[in-house]
Amino acid sequence: MTRLTLAGSTTVITGAASGMGADISRLLAGDGVHLALIDHDAERLGALAAELARPPGTPVTTHVVDLRDDDAVFAAAEEITAAHPRINALITCAGSSMLGTLDQLTMEEMRWLTDVNLWGTVSITKALLPALRAAPAAHIMHLASVYALAAPAGRIPYSLSKFAVRGFSEALRHELEGTSVTVGAVYPAGVRTGIILHGRYAAAIDPAVAARAAAAQAAMYHTEPADAAAQIVRATERRRARTMVGREARLIDVLVRLAPTAYWRAMRRPLRAAIDTTTPVA
Repeated sequence: MTRLTLAGSTTVITGAASGMGADISRLLAGDGVHLALIDHDAERLGALAAELARPPGTPVTTHVVDLRDDDAVFAAAEEITAAHPRINALITCAGSSMLGTLDQLTMEEMRWLTDVNLWGTVSITKALLPALRAAPAAHIMHLASVYALAAPAGRIPYSLSKFAVRGFSEALRHELEGTSVTVGAVYPAGVRTGIILHGRYAAAIDPAVAARAAAAQAAMYHTEPADAAAQIVRATERRRARTMVGREARLIDVLVRLAPTAYWRAMRRPLRAAIDTTTPVA
C-alpha cells in the first residue's frame, strides 16, 4: 500500500482544541501539513490556531462546529473543501466520556454521548468523503478506545458509542476497499488527556463520588498525549487499519482474544475504584 504523504496536503482534525487532537495538530503543523481544525470550543481553538500560525507558519483554518448538528457539520465541510483543495486525511479525535451505571443514567444522557462520540464521527466522515475520494490517496483515522475492545461495568454509553465507532470504521473500510481511500481505527488506553476528569457523569451521582471515580481512572493512565499523537500520525501515514496505543491496549486486546466471555474477571479488580459510582465518600 502506498504510504501517505501528509506534508503539502490538508489533514482535517476534529476535537482539535485539546487533548490528543491538539497534540496531533502541533505535530503535523511542524511537518508542513495544512490543517483544518474542528472543535466546539471557539476560544481554545482560536488559541491553538494562533500558536500554529506563528512563523514560519502553516496554512490553518478553524471551524467552530457542534458535531451533533448535521447541518453545521456539512456546512463546515463545504467551507473546508473550498479553503483546502487537497485533503488527504481525516482524524476524528472529538469525544467525551460519561460515568454511571445503567440505573443512574438517563436516556437523554446516554443519547448525548452517543451523538458526540458516534454520530459526530459518522457525519463528518460522510461530509468529507467526496473530498477524500478526490485525492490520489487518502486515509480516514477514527479514534475508538480500548473500551471498544473490552466493555467495563460503569461505562455503558461510552463503550456503546466506541464499539459502534469500531464497527463503523470496519464496515466503511470494507465499503471503500479497492478505492483510493483507506480507513483505520486507533484504540488508545491510558492516555493522560484529562478526558475522564473533564467528562460528564450521570446527574444521579453525587459529584464527590464521581470525582473520586474519575480520579481513580486517571491514576491508571501512563501514556503522554504527545507520544500518543506521534503514534497516531505514524499510523495515518502508513494507512494502518488497526492501531493500539499504550501497553494496556495491547494487553487487553490479547486478553479479549483469549477470553472473549471471561476477560472481565481479570479487569474487574484493577478497575474497582474507577467504576464505583455508588459508595458514598467518607
